[in-house]
Amino acid sequence: MAEPIIQLQNISKKYGDFTAVDDLSLTIEKGEIFGLLGPNGSGKSTTILMMLGLTEPSAGEVKVCGIDSTSHPIEVKRKVGYLAEDVGFYDDQTALENLVYSAMLNGIPKKEATQKAEDLIERVGLTGVKNKKTGKFSKGMRQRLGLADVLVKDPEVIILDEPTSGIDPKGVQDFLNLIIELRDEHGISILFSSHDLQHVQQVCDRIGIFLEGKLMAVGDIRSLSAKLLTSGRYLIELGADNSSEAGKKLTLGWFQKLASSMNEIDSVSEENGLFKVLSSQDISLVLSKKIMEEGYNLNFLNKKEFGIEAIYNHLMEGGTAYAN
Repeated sequence: MAEPIIQLQNISKKYGDFTAVDDLSLTIEKGEIFGLLGPNGSGKSTTILMMLGLTEPSAGEVKVCGIDSTSHPIEVKRKVGYLAEDVGFYDDQTALENLVYSAMLNGIPKKEATQKAEDLIERVGLTGVKNKKTGKFSKGMRQRLGLADVLVKDPEVIILDEPTSGIDPKGVQDFLNLIIELRDEHGISILFSSHDLQHVQQVCDRIGIFLEGKLMAVGDIRSLSAKLLTSGRYLIELGADNSSEAGKKLTLGWFQKLASSMNEIDSVSEENGLFKVLSSQDISLVLSKKIMEEGYNLNFLNKKEFGIEAIYNHLMEGGTAYAN
Protein backbone atom coordinates (compact mmCIF):
# COMPACT_ATOMS: atom_id res chain seq x y z
CA MET A 1 0.00 0.00 0.00
CA ALA A 2 1.33 3.45 -0.95
CA GLU A 3 2.52 5.74 1.83
CA PRO A 4 0.09 8.59 2.64
CA ILE A 5 1.06 11.92 1.10
CA ILE A 6 0.44 13.59 4.48
CA GLN A 7 0.65 11.77 7.80
CA LEU A 8 0.08 13.38 11.20
CA GLN A 9 0.61 11.15 14.20
CA ASN A 10 -0.56 12.26 17.66
CA ILE A 11 0.50 15.85 17.12
CA SER A 12 -0.22 18.60 19.63
CA LYS A 13 0.68 22.27 19.69
CA LYS A 14 0.65 24.31 22.87
CA TYR A 15 1.26 27.99 23.46
CA GLY A 16 1.78 28.22 27.21
CA ASP A 17 -1.39 26.91 28.83
CA PHE A 18 -3.36 27.12 25.56
CA THR A 19 -3.66 23.99 23.42
CA ALA A 20 -4.17 24.95 19.77
CA VAL A 21 -4.06 21.36 18.45
CA ASP A 22 -4.78 18.41 20.71
CA ASP A 23 -3.44 14.89 19.94
CA LEU A 24 -4.32 14.95 16.25
CA SER A 25 -3.82 11.94 13.98
CA LEU A 26 -4.71 12.16 10.30
CA THR A 27 -3.66 10.63 6.98
CA ILE A 28 -4.30 12.09 3.54
CA GLU A 29 -3.76 9.83 0.53
CA LYS A 30 -1.92 10.63 -2.69
CA GLY A 31 -4.21 12.11 -5.34
CA GLU A 32 -6.89 13.03 -2.82
CA ILE A 33 -8.70 16.35 -2.38
CA PHE A 34 -9.13 16.67 1.37
CA GLY A 35 -11.28 19.38 2.96
CA LEU A 36 -10.38 20.99 6.28
CA LEU A 37 -13.35 22.60 8.03
CA GLY A 38 -13.87 24.40 11.30
CA PRO A 39 -14.56 27.81 12.87
CA ASN A 40 -11.86 30.39 13.50
CA GLY A 41 -9.54 29.25 16.27
CA SER A 42 -10.34 25.56 15.77
CA GLY A 43 -6.75 24.56 14.95
CA LYS A 44 -6.82 24.39 11.14
CA SER A 45 -4.21 27.08 10.48
CA THR A 46 -1.89 25.80 13.20
CA THR A 47 -2.10 22.32 11.69
CA ILE A 48 -1.20 23.70 8.25
CA LEU A 49 1.77 25.58 9.72
CA MET A 50 3.05 22.34 11.24
CA MET A 51 2.66 20.55 7.91
CA LEU A 52 4.73 23.25 6.21
CA GLY A 53 7.42 23.15 8.89
CA LEU A 54 6.71 26.78 9.82
CA THR A 55 6.05 25.86 13.44
CA GLU A 56 7.09 22.80 15.42
CA PRO A 57 4.62 20.48 17.15
CA SER A 58 4.85 20.26 20.93
CA ALA A 59 4.40 16.52 20.54
CA GLY A 60 3.91 13.99 17.76
CA GLU A 61 5.22 13.58 14.21
CA VAL A 62 4.38 15.32 10.93
CA LYS A 63 5.34 13.79 7.58
CA VAL A 64 4.62 15.28 4.16
CA CYS A 65 5.67 13.34 1.05
CA GLY A 66 7.43 10.98 3.44
CA ILE A 67 9.60 13.80 4.84
CA ASP A 68 9.58 14.93 8.47
CA SER A 69 8.38 18.55 8.40
CA THR A 70 10.01 19.38 11.73
CA SER A 71 13.55 18.20 10.99
CA HIS A 72 13.58 18.85 7.21
CA PRO A 73 11.27 21.84 6.55
CA ILE A 74 13.17 23.06 3.46
CA GLU A 75 12.77 19.69 1.72
CA VAL A 76 9.04 19.76 2.47
CA LYS A 77 8.68 23.28 1.05
CA ARG A 78 10.25 22.10 -2.22
CA LYS A 79 7.44 19.58 -2.64
CA VAL A 80 4.51 21.60 -1.30
CA GLY A 81 2.78 24.61 -2.82
CA TYR A 82 0.89 26.93 -0.46
CA LEU A 83 -1.80 29.38 -1.60
CA ALA A 84 -2.92 31.83 1.07
CA GLU A 85 -6.25 33.68 1.15
CA ASP A 86 -4.60 36.93 0.06
CA VAL A 87 -1.98 36.44 -2.65
CA GLY A 88 0.80 39.01 -2.92
CA PHE A 89 2.16 40.14 -6.30
CA TYR A 90 4.06 43.16 -7.58
CA ASP A 91 1.11 45.30 -8.69
CA ASP A 92 3.17 47.36 -11.16
CA GLN A 93 4.26 44.22 -13.03
CA THR A 94 2.23 42.08 -15.41
CA ALA A 95 0.98 38.59 -14.64
CA LEU A 96 3.66 37.12 -16.90
CA GLU A 97 6.43 39.20 -15.34
CA ASN A 98 5.38 38.17 -11.83
CA LEU A 99 5.31 34.51 -12.76
CA VAL A 100 8.68 34.58 -14.58
CA TYR A 101 10.24 36.25 -11.54
CA SER A 102 8.78 33.59 -9.23
CA ALA A 103 10.07 30.80 -11.49
CA MET A 104 13.56 32.31 -11.51
CA LEU A 105 13.49 32.54 -7.69
CA ASN A 106 12.91 28.79 -7.77
CA GLY A 107 16.14 28.33 -9.70
CA ILE A 108 14.71 28.05 -13.21
CA PRO A 109 16.75 29.79 -15.96
CA LYS A 110 15.04 32.81 -17.54
CA LYS A 111 14.31 31.25 -20.94
CA GLU A 112 12.82 28.13 -19.37
CA ALA A 113 11.06 30.26 -16.74
CA THR A 114 9.36 32.35 -19.45
CA GLN A 115 8.10 29.28 -21.29
CA LYS A 116 6.89 27.68 -18.06
CA ALA A 117 5.12 30.90 -17.05
CA GLU A 118 3.37 31.04 -20.43
CA ASP A 119 2.23 27.43 -20.07
CA LEU A 120 0.96 27.90 -16.52
CA ILE A 121 -0.89 31.10 -17.38
CA GLU A 122 -2.66 29.20 -20.15
CA ARG A 123 -3.48 26.33 -17.76
CA VAL A 124 -5.22 28.67 -15.30
CA GLY A 125 -7.07 30.56 -18.04
CA LEU A 126 -5.28 33.92 -17.90
CA THR A 127 -3.66 34.03 -21.36
CA GLY A 128 -5.83 36.97 -22.44
CA VAL A 129 -4.61 39.11 -19.54
CA LYS A 130 -1.02 37.90 -19.18
CA ASN A 131 0.35 41.36 -20.08
CA LYS A 132 -2.02 43.20 -17.75
CA LYS A 133 -0.59 44.60 -14.51
CA THR A 134 -1.72 42.57 -11.53
CA GLY A 135 -2.73 45.73 -9.66
CA LYS A 136 -5.73 45.80 -12.01
CA PHE A 137 -6.67 42.15 -11.39
CA SER A 138 -9.89 41.09 -9.68
CA LYS A 139 -9.70 38.83 -6.61
CA GLY A 140 -10.60 35.80 -8.73
CA MET A 141 -7.89 36.58 -11.29
CA ARG A 142 -5.31 37.02 -8.52
CA GLN A 143 -6.24 33.64 -7.04
CA ARG A 144 -5.87 31.93 -10.41
CA LEU A 145 -2.49 33.59 -10.89
CA GLY A 146 -1.64 32.50 -7.35
CA LEU A 147 -2.43 28.92 -8.33
CA ALA A 148 -0.11 29.26 -11.34
CA ASP A 149 2.56 30.64 -9.01
CA VAL A 150 2.16 27.62 -6.72
CA LEU A 151 2.53 25.26 -9.70
CA VAL A 152 5.87 26.77 -10.80
CA LYS A 153 7.86 24.27 -8.72
CA ASP A 154 5.78 21.24 -9.80
CA PRO A 155 4.53 20.44 -6.28
CA GLU A 156 3.28 17.03 -5.19
CA VAL A 157 0.91 18.67 -2.71
CA ILE A 158 -0.99 21.97 -2.79
CA ILE A 159 -2.40 23.53 0.36
CA LEU A 160 -5.18 26.04 -0.27
CA ASP A 161 -6.21 28.34 2.60
CA GLU A 162 -9.63 29.96 2.00
CA PRO A 163 -8.92 30.19 -1.77
CA THR A 164 -12.48 31.16 -2.80
CA SER A 165 -13.03 33.94 -0.24
CA GLY A 166 -14.24 37.15 -1.88
CA ILE A 167 -14.55 35.71 -5.40
CA ASP A 168 -17.72 36.09 -7.47
CA PRO A 169 -19.77 32.90 -8.19
CA LYS A 170 -18.45 32.47 -11.75
CA GLY A 171 -14.87 32.91 -10.56
CA VAL A 172 -15.44 30.41 -7.76
CA GLN A 173 -16.73 27.76 -10.15
CA ASP A 174 -13.80 28.29 -12.51
CA PHE A 175 -11.38 27.97 -9.60
CA LEU A 176 -13.02 24.80 -8.26
CA ASN A 177 -12.90 23.26 -11.74
CA LEU A 178 -9.17 24.01 -11.84
CA ILE A 179 -8.67 22.21 -8.54
CA ILE A 180 -10.43 19.10 -9.82
CA GLU A 181 -8.39 19.24 -13.05
CA LEU A 182 -5.12 19.39 -11.10
CA ARG A 183 -6.10 16.25 -9.22
CA ASP A 184 -7.57 14.32 -12.15
CA GLU A 185 -5.10 15.24 -14.90
CA HIS A 186 -1.91 15.95 -12.98
CA GLY A 187 -2.21 13.69 -9.93
CA ILE A 188 -1.63 16.51 -7.44
CA SER A 189 -2.84 15.98 -3.87
CA ILE A 190 -4.78 18.95 -2.51
CA LEU A 191 -5.60 20.11 1.00
CA PHE A 192 -8.49 22.57 0.87
CA SER A 193 -9.10 24.65 4.00
CA SER A 194 -12.30 26.68 3.85
CA HIS A 195 -15.27 28.10 5.74
CA ASP A 196 -17.54 27.56 2.73
CA LEU A 197 -19.24 24.22 3.28
CA GLN A 198 -20.75 23.93 -0.18
CA HIS A 199 -17.44 24.55 -1.96
CA VAL A 200 -15.81 21.84 0.13
CA GLN A 201 -18.65 19.41 -0.54
CA GLN A 202 -18.41 20.09 -4.28
CA VAL A 203 -14.74 19.15 -4.72
CA CYS A 204 -13.48 17.13 -1.74
CA ASP A 205 -13.19 13.35 -1.56
CA ARG A 206 -13.08 13.41 2.24
CA ILE A 207 -13.36 16.04 4.95
CA GLY A 208 -11.98 16.62 8.43
CA ILE A 209 -13.90 18.84 10.87
CA PHE A 210 -11.99 20.68 13.61
CA LEU A 211 -13.35 22.11 16.86
CA GLU A 212 -11.32 23.54 19.75
CA GLY A 213 -8.09 21.92 18.62
CA LYS A 214 -9.57 18.46 18.12
CA LEU A 215 -10.40 16.58 14.94
CA MET A 216 -14.07 15.76 15.49
CA ALA A 217 -14.84 13.81 12.32
CA VAL A 218 -13.03 12.40 9.28
CA GLY A 219 -14.55 10.66 6.28
CA ASP A 220 -16.56 11.11 3.11
CA ILE A 221 -19.95 12.84 3.27
CA ARG A 222 -21.98 9.64 2.92
CA SER A 223 -20.23 7.71 5.68
CA LEU A 224 -20.30 10.68 8.05
CA SER A 225 -23.98 11.25 7.35
CA ALA A 226 -24.82 7.62 8.10
CA LYS A 227 -22.68 7.41 11.22
CA LEU A 228 -23.39 10.78 12.82
CA LEU A 229 -26.96 11.55 11.83
CA THR A 230 -28.69 8.16 11.53
CA SER A 231 -26.45 6.09 13.83
CA GLY A 232 -25.31 3.96 10.90
CA ARG A 233 -28.88 3.23 9.81
CA TYR A 234 -30.73 4.09 6.61
CA LEU A 235 -33.39 6.78 6.68
CA ILE A 236 -36.02 6.24 4.00
CA GLU A 237 -38.70 8.86 3.36
CA LEU A 238 -41.99 8.08 1.64
CA GLY A 239 -44.70 10.51 0.59
CA ALA A 240 -48.33 9.51 0.16
CA ASP A 241 -51.23 11.58 -1.11
CA ASN A 242 -53.88 10.40 1.30
CA SER A 243 -56.36 13.15 0.44
CA SER A 244 -57.48 11.19 -2.62
CA GLU A 245 -60.52 8.92 -2.35
CA ALA A 246 -59.22 6.72 -5.15
CA GLY A 247 -57.07 3.73 -4.31
CA LYS A 248 -55.84 2.50 -0.97
CA LYS A 249 -54.22 4.85 1.51
CA LEU A 250 -50.91 4.25 3.23
CA THR A 251 -51.19 4.41 7.01
CA LEU A 252 -48.79 4.28 9.92
CA GLY A 253 -50.53 1.09 10.99
CA TRP A 254 -49.61 -0.59 7.69
CA PHE A 255 -45.94 0.28 8.20
CA GLN A 256 -46.01 -0.89 11.81
CA LYS A 257 -47.49 -4.19 10.74
CA LEU A 258 -44.80 -4.51 8.07
CA ALA A 259 -42.13 -3.71 10.66
CA SER A 260 -43.28 -6.61 12.81
CA SER A 261 -42.42 -9.00 9.96
CA MET A 262 -39.19 -7.29 8.84
CA ASN A 263 -36.30 -7.35 11.30
CA GLU A 264 -34.46 -4.70 9.23
CA ILE A 265 -36.96 -1.96 10.21
CA ASP A 266 -36.02 -0.25 13.47
CA SER A 267 -38.71 2.43 13.65
CA VAL A 268 -41.45 4.15 11.65
CA SER A 269 -42.98 7.62 12.08
CA GLU A 270 -45.46 9.74 10.14
CA GLU A 271 -46.37 13.43 9.90
CA ASN A 272 -48.78 14.95 7.40
CA GLY A 273 -48.44 12.04 4.96
CA LEU A 274 -44.65 11.88 5.19
CA PHE A 275 -43.45 8.52 6.49
CA LYS A 276 -39.94 8.02 7.85
CA VAL A 277 -38.49 4.53 8.09
CA LEU A 278 -35.22 3.83 9.91
CA SER A 279 -33.68 0.52 8.93
CA SER A 280 -30.48 -1.41 9.47
CA GLN A 281 -30.24 -2.11 5.72
CA ASP A 282 -31.23 -0.33 2.52
CA ILE A 283 -34.76 -1.67 2.03
CA SER A 284 -36.00 1.08 -0.28
CA LEU A 285 -36.54 -1.28 -3.23
CA VAL A 286 -38.28 -3.86 -1.04
CA LEU A 287 -40.58 -1.19 0.40
CA SER A 288 -41.53 0.26 -2.98
CA LYS A 289 -42.27 -3.22 -4.34
CA LYS A 290 -44.51 -4.15 -1.40
CA ILE A 291 -46.38 -0.84 -1.57
CA MET A 292 -47.08 -1.17 -5.28
CA GLU A 293 -47.98 -4.87 -5.06
CA GLU A 294 -50.62 -4.12 -2.45
CA GLY A 295 -52.11 -1.23 -4.46
CA TYR A 296 -51.32 1.68 -2.15
CA ASN A 297 -50.89 5.30 -3.22
CA LEU A 298 -47.27 6.51 -3.24
CA ASN A 299 -45.97 9.89 -4.40
CA PHE A 300 -42.27 9.37 -3.80
CA LEU A 301 -39.69 7.25 -2.02
CA ASN A 302 -36.06 8.20 -1.44
CA LYS A 303 -33.12 7.46 0.80
CA LYS A 304 -32.45 10.56 2.84
CA GLU A 305 -28.82 11.61 2.65
CA PHE A 306 -27.62 14.54 4.75
CA GLY A 307 -25.15 17.02 3.31
CA ILE A 308 -22.09 18.63 4.78
CA GLU A 309 -24.06 21.45 6.44
CA ALA A 310 -26.11 19.03 8.55
CA ILE A 311 -22.96 17.13 9.55
CA TYR A 312 -21.11 20.35 10.44
CA ASN A 313 -24.01 21.72 12.49
CA HIS A 314 -24.40 18.40 14.30
CA LEU A 315 -20.79 18.60 15.50
CA MET A 316 -20.88 22.30 16.30
CA GLU A 317 -23.94 21.68 18.49
CA GLY A 318 -22.13 19.05 20.55
CA GLY A 319 -22.94 15.89 18.59
CA THR A 320 -20.85 12.73 18.82
CA ALA A 321 -17.51 12.79 16.99
CA TYR A 322 -16.48 10.16 14.45
CA ALA A 323 -13.39 9.28 12.40
CA ASN A 324 -13.12 6.30 10.06
